[in-house]
Amino acid sequence: MNEEFRRARRRSIQEPVQVVDTMTDTVIGQLSNLSESGMLLIASAPLVDDALYQLRFNLRGTPHQASPIEVGAHLLWQDKSSTPGQTWSGFRFITMLESELQQLRNWLDSGNGHPA
Repeated sequence: MNEEFRRARRRSIQEPVQVVDTMTDTVIGQLSNLSESGMLLIASAPLVDDALYQLRFNLRGTPHQASPIEVGAHLLWQDKSSTPGQTWSGFRFITMLESELQQLRNWLDSGNGHPA
């Protein structure tokens, strides 16, 4: 795994943020933490190892209440959580519009959440 990816500044998510699979328009889980390069998802739906996903989420408290962020993401790993039916799932972002990346950077800089 790329060291730069692992060193990216991460912020924990304080309020529930649902993540939607845009291909099926279904909620697959909630964000746990987020960085410019990826996210930790608490998945409540079964996911396919090493698969590519199109995902959407909306960051509350974003400056100017920006629009949802859509990303192409690669599922790097999964691990069962202590809660039945849930898994910890690590994603690396592979595509994102520049405007959405800037929105994410603004959110990271705004101090919402706590450093992870």
